[in-house]
Amino acid sequence: QVQLVESGGGSVQPGGSLRLSCAAFGSGFSIGTMGWYRQAPGKEREVVATIISNGITTYADSVKGRFTISRDNAKNTVYLQMNSLKPEETAVYYCNVRAAVQSGWRTYWGQGTQVTVST
Repeated sequence: QVQLVESGGGSVQPGGSLRLSCAAFGSGFSIGTMGWYRQAPGKEREVVATIISNGITTYADSVKGRFTISRDNAKNTVYLQMNSLKPEETAVYYCNVRAAVQSGWRTYWGQGTQVTVST
């Protein structure tokens, strides 16, 4: 089993920055793609950014140039640096990890961390 622990959410003014972290804990697993999703009130969950094991990244068009996803494979941790935040990006941000465990590839979700952007 893999457990994900997120940290780094909070409140920030428009134009501000936050850095999210998500660490994977457990044993007997190998991590593949890691990513961040977000869900705003009344809206569907959407992908923000993903990073595969060799470091190749993808971003939602709305965050390109402002957000940066990175990973530390030695620590099984993925990060999301968010700059120039906008009020409409207020949401719960979720870490997502694809991992190979004994039973095969499985998808895991973090508990979510609230990001609030307001004056």
